[in-house]
Amino acid sequence: MKSAIVVFIILSITLTTIPIADAQETQIGSDAKQKSIDVTIGMDGDVHVMHTVIASNTPSQLTLVNGTVENLVMSDAAGNTQPVTKISGSNSLLILPSSGNSVIEYDLKDVLLLKDGIWAWDFLYLKTTNFFLPKGVELFFVNDRAVYLGDKKGFACHGCQMTLEYSLDQPSDMKKVSWEEHEFLVEIRTFKDIENFTFEQSAKQIAFDITGIDDNGQDRGNKFLTAVIPLELLWGPYVVFLDEQRIPHTEYANNGTHAWVNMHPDTAGEISIIGTTVIPEFSIIAPLAIGFLMIMAIPWIRRFNLR
Repeated sequence: MKSAIVVFIILSITLTTIPIADAQETQIGSDAKQKSIDVTIGMDGDVHVMHTVIASNTPSQLTLVNGTVENLVMSDAAGNTQPVTKISGSNSLLILPSSGNSVIEYDLKDVLLLKDGIWAWDFLYLKTTNFFLPKGVELFFVNDRAVYLGDKKGFACHGCQMTLEYSLDQPSDMKKVSWEEHEFLVEIRTFKDIENFTFEQSAKQIAFDITGIDDNGQDRGNKFLTAVIPLELLWGPYVVFLDEQRIPHTEYANNGTHAWVNMHPDTAGEISIIGTTVIPEFSIIAPLAIGFLMIMAIPWIRRFNLR
């Protein structure tokens, strides 16, 4: 697949009543060879899947993504609708021999769940799969690890087994830091309440309290918190504490001006983010820190290719 995301444009197909027949065998032919698998997620958690199957002169079997399948359509290379044959006792279709590629499209229901402002999907499909997230999602999570999407349209997951999580309406709290004649904005994204924000230049530390309690006295439960920190103010690598307990976090550079530090505090308490370089030391250490953050990001870039 070319780097440009032409697959993001879903083929326009007239949805008609499709004859569906059950084949008696549970395994017919080999697994279908797929050119691409594209999963497009809408704003309301609706999911559309499109498989492009490479032409073959023998029958093959295509396994669908798990979920409640609706609006199933199969078409040939010319866009003509074809009969769909479901293989009995399986989540698979029979793909007949053809001289051109076949396109199979369907909607999936009941796969994305919304809880405490986070959409989550336990996804398993052991083929390379392209995901296109709803507009406005800059940050998503794979197995609790934060991945920055930015202005990219999607990402590719190789041999994909993951828990995908993202939020569309996570509140953003902007905190102003003044240091001598300089002013910086630190952004904190979380559903919890932020109080007592401080910046201590001598300790190389940003600190704030999280309460996470709603108007009814209930903990909001949302576990993701992201601090977007100007690198000129406080540079990593960072160490993060919840009260006196060091907690895991994920950090990476954005556009060369900010670091994204993501964590999952389970309870209310004081969050402390301690850096290694602080204003006015920025100009001395910046080139080395940029190199370090780039090296840290390489493994994730290789596994989850942003598009």
